[in-house]
Amino acid sequence: MVLTPGPNMIYLVSRSISQGRTAGLISLAGTGVGFVVYLVLANVGLAVVFVAVPWLFMGIKAAGALYLGYLAWQALRPGGRGLFETDDLPRDPAGKLFRRGLLTNLLNPKAAIMYLALIPQFIEPARGHTAAQGLLLGGVQITVSMLVNAAIVVAAGAVAALIARRPAWATWQRRITGTLLGAVALMLAREVPQRARL
Repeated sequence: MVLTPGPNMIYLVSRSISQGRTAGLISLAGTGVGFVVYLVLANVGLAVVFVAVPWLFMGIKAAGALYLGYLAWQALRPGGRGLFETDDLPRDPAGKLFRRGLLTNLLNPKAAIMYLALIPQFIEPARGHTAAQGLLLGGVQITVSMLVNAAIVVAAGAVAALIARRPAWATWQRRITGTLLGAVALMLAREVPQRARL
């Protein structure tokens, strides 16, 4: 799921290409704090709210599926833009980069779904210490996400230059990205009617 392009990755790549690796890494730090916020919220009882108010949980999943479907359409539609086909952006100071990275992640339905819908399915109440299990699983996800996104930030400029020299690769990158996003959107849409469980 970390490799599926979404708002975080698009934001990080665009900042890395337009402002350099340092700007991308500062933005990545902001998204990392966003992951920690979701991790804490998910483990201090937000899941209980979703069990008590099932329509809210289903609504978040439906919104996430629609959003991922929209991203898939943006990549697959005629004239669509790929992840590494970014426009020039204005240079921002470090504080603004960090805040935007944080906000991008907090408003990212993919991140919300990861912590509020996906990770809890792997917690086994019979083993006890459900909060510890949630924190451990979330910590693993944050580590993987930060490492993968850091590699993408570092490589973004080189990949963008390569794709600019080979337009056919940009087309294939859009098709692959759009197909993956569409598949995840469909899988998530199938899960919408299922209620949250503890």
